[in-house]
Amino acid sequence: MASGRRKDTALLAARAGRYREYAPPPTLRHHFSRLWSHALHDGPLAMVAIVPDGYCDLLWIDGRLVVAGPDRAAAFPVIQPGATVIGARFAPGAAAPWLETPLSALVGCSVPLADFGRKDTAEFEARLADCPDPSAATALFGRLLEEAARDEEEPAREAAVIFAAADSRRPAPGLLDRLGMSERQLRRRCHHHFGYGAKTLERIRRFQRFLDLCRRSDTMPLARLALEAGFADQPHMTREVGELSTLTPAVILDQLSMRQRAD
Repeated sequence: MASGRRKDTALLAARAGRYREYAPPPTLRHHFSRLWSHALHDGPLAMVAIVPDGYCDLLWIDGRLVVAGPDRAAAFPVIQPGATVIGARFAPGAAAPWLETPLSALVGCSVPLADFGRKDTAEFEARLADCPDPSAATALFGRLLEEAARDEEEPAREAAVIFAAADSRRPAPGLLDRLGMSERQLRRRCHHHFGYGAKTLERIRRFQRFLDLCRRSDTMPLARLALEAGFADQPHMTREVGELSTLTPAVILDQLSMRQRAD
């Protein structure tokens, strides 16, 4: 993490280059919710903020496969200008069985895939390293995931139900009854599937709703954004957004608004 700089100088990853995401093929949809690539701009090294979203990702970066665990707050990795990062976002509940590790052990961590003992890692890294350009690497990355997915079981359905409830502006009542769990069991399962409890997951997904609103508007007042995202009020939004991203809502709105993206 960079230090000694004003927090408002951090640049959200979405504004630090060309980010693209797309739906995985049918053979991967039980295991990954999105495939993506991120080509960073050339030029001076910027402090890039990777903000929490409740997911775990598998990355191809700097010549190796790396697991980026779920975050509780923004991370500030050092990524070289002009680099291209290729990624796959695990579907809710899919990462823990794939990695044979509870996500509570990976919160805030980036771990080489080889450390999880997957026998296919070295071969996959060698094949990706032979790609002539990022486009070829992106296509091969998807094919390698399809190869690996053949031996993987589908994630537990409970994870998708818990995530959907956290992602809702008004979480559905009776979740514990629907899942047949006690509060203690729900907490334990959340830590296994997501790295933290249901309340933290709800908080992070509310923050992501705020980001989505910012991308779709550059005229909505901050007080309205707070209510639409599900915060109690604007001060609540300011506090939560600051804790999760180190940025103010106004700075984020300026970085993500339609006007900025048009520029």
